[in-house]
Amino acid sequence: MVFEVVTSADTPELDDQTAEALREVWPEFIFHDPTSRAYVGRVETYFPRFDLRLLDDGAVVAGAWGVPLRWDGTVADLPDGYDGSLVRSVEDHERGVAPNTLSIMAAAVAAGRQGGGLAGRVLTALRERATEAGLTAVICPVRPTLKTRYPLQSMADFATWRRDDGLHLDPWIRTHQRLGATVLVPALRSMIIEGTVAEWESWTELAFPQSGDYVVPQALATVHIDRDADHGRYQEPNLWMRHR
Repeated sequence: MVFEVVTSADTPELDDQTAEALREVWPEFIFHDPTSRAYVGRVETYFPRFDLRLLDDGAVVAGAWGVPLRWDGTVADLPDGYDGSLVRSVEDHERGVAPNTLSIMAAAVAAGRQGGGLAGRVLTALRERATEAGLTAVICPVRPTLKTRYPLQSMADFATWRRDDGLHLDPWIRTHQRLGATVLVPALRSMIIEGTVAEWESWTELAFPQSGDYVVPQALATVHIDRDADHGRYQEPNLWMRHR
């Protein structure tokens, strides 16, 4: 089967189709990250070559995007995670700092098309764009899909879980491993999302009748609710991986 790889800039007419096909695989609260709202517009303007769509007979079946940034190759110099990559990439670009690394920010496969290797295809296409652009490293703050079932477990412990064949227990981490990626270190502050109690109840379709830490569907860690302050806070941990 032959798939076509296009950029969002090449196919603006597919914006609505892309949103419909890919948005449903993410929890609603993810779309309320203030750092993303502040920076993603400039990312779309500055780096359209790294925003890819995979088409099957003209229909969007997968997508992935990344941002170029400067990284010295050490764990100590990694950004905080998703939010940190956005900030570093945009601010590096605006200061004229030459990038040497692509941070893969997200990838998704349309509902009903999972399990067919499409994630690997679109990730490979994005890595090839990085090579073509002269970038020498590819990293990714991976959001492990299975971690949503273990929100009370630390990401450091989760990162060590392996199957008998040596690959990770998590299928999304395994996808990256099969493409040659290795685990670096947890990104404990990858994304910070805050809102009122009413907002969190709307985003999660749950009630939070008292203050405390709550397990929320599709969250990788608990959400802390403070009813006296009318405030909810979620700090998402991801897992840094580096591609060959």
